[in-house]
Amino acid sequence: MGHVTKAMANSIYKINKGINKPIEFKGLKAQYIWYLGGGILVLMIVFAILYILGMNSYLCVTLILAGGTTLFLQVYRISNKYGEFGLMKKIAKRSVPEAVKCWSRKIFTKN
Repeated sequence: MGHVTKAMANSIYKINKGINKPIEFKGLKAQYIWYLGGGILVLMIVFAILYILGMNSYLCVTLILAGGTTLFLQVYRISNKYGEFGLMKKIAKRSVPEAVKCWSRKIFTKN
């Protein structure tokens, strides 16, 4: 138990320096990666439906490419604009009331 083998003495442990940092992939932060993945999945389903319905293949590909380009541009735009938590904060801000009215002084008196 007391001796250390040569392999154990030479082993190097990698330290994860990304602890507490948001997940980022190719410039997309946090939840926007999921938004992009979901959008791509929806585009694939739409392509399959259009193809099965007999639409011209070139028209299907053109529509999906246009939709994909729009999807990528919009997701990257909101990712850069709002950051990791900004979009959630913007959505949450809608539910905050403008004013709180209290018609009773009961909360200020001692019980």
